[in-house]
Amino acid sequence: MGRCADGALARRPVPGGYRAVPGRPGAPCGPRRRAARRTRRATRPAQAPPPLASPHRDHSVLAGTGGALALGGLFLVTPSVGDAQARAQQLDRRHHVAYPGPDVPARFAASLVSTEDHRFYSEPGIDPFAVGRLVVGRLSGRPDQGGATLYQQLAKMLYTPGRSGIAVEAEQVSLGVKLALAYSRPQILQMYADVAYFGNGYYGLGAASCGYFGVRAAGLSWPQAAMLAGLVQAPTADNPIAHLAAARAREAHVLGRLVATGRLSRAQAARAYRLPLRLVGGHPGACISPSAR
Repeated sequence: MGRCADGALARRPVPGGYRAVPGRPGAPCGPRRRAARRTRRATRPAQAPPPLASPHRDHSVLAGTGGALALGGLFLVTPSVGDAQARAQQLDRRHHVAYPGPDVPARFAASLVSTEDHRFYSEPGIDPFAVGRLVVGRLSGRPDQGGATLYQQLAKMLYTPGRSGIAVEAEQVSLGVKLALAYSRPQILQMYADVAYFGNGYYGLGAASCGYFGVRAAGLSWPQAAMLAGLVQAPTADNPIAHLAAARAREAHVLGRLVATGRLSRAQAARAYRLPLRLVGGHPGACISPSAR
């Protein structure tokens, strides 16, 4: 059959042969129909090849691999942290503070974690988000963006006091991860509270709570705990005896962080800020019994 005109029959292949079907008026059939199909396929635009992998993605993978290798290298060259508690005791002895100090009360622990390292209980000693902010700050020339975890801050106090620079910060990252692997969270908080400087000559939480407020650490109120936690970043500039306005601003910031992390409600934080602080600025051992010294 040549032309599938009106009423004509076209041959369509079926299993075992062909069958006749009504054709469209003016449409080719048989070999001519197959030739038309081949022509349409030949003239169809070619599909674009699949895109190559993004160079930015490759760079990020390389950067991540390089970062992991660098951290592994730091692990090999940084010292063991098995002597961390001995170093903390040595520092306290140098500052005439009893070691270990009082147990870290829940209010101070919550205040410190909320404002300094809110991922403290879940991170492996390093906060990648905070480190990213720190790197961006370094590259853009902006001030420190707060990339140090509590583990890294403790490493700084115990292993790299008085040293600074990018290499030292990298060392603190490695030491912080080692501290996280070697000690429990309560042990980290205890060492931190024992060796931190709180201004006005007060080293350690016990001396600071007794010296500033005349109470033992276990008796700290929410505003007192928040103020002490706020002092660790700038203990001299925010010393409440000499700079009360700055210290109260830090207290308000910490109370705000306690709200942001769900530890306090807005109403509770507002009530805490209105409570009296009862600053005394006395001797750091005045509220400690002689038998406990």
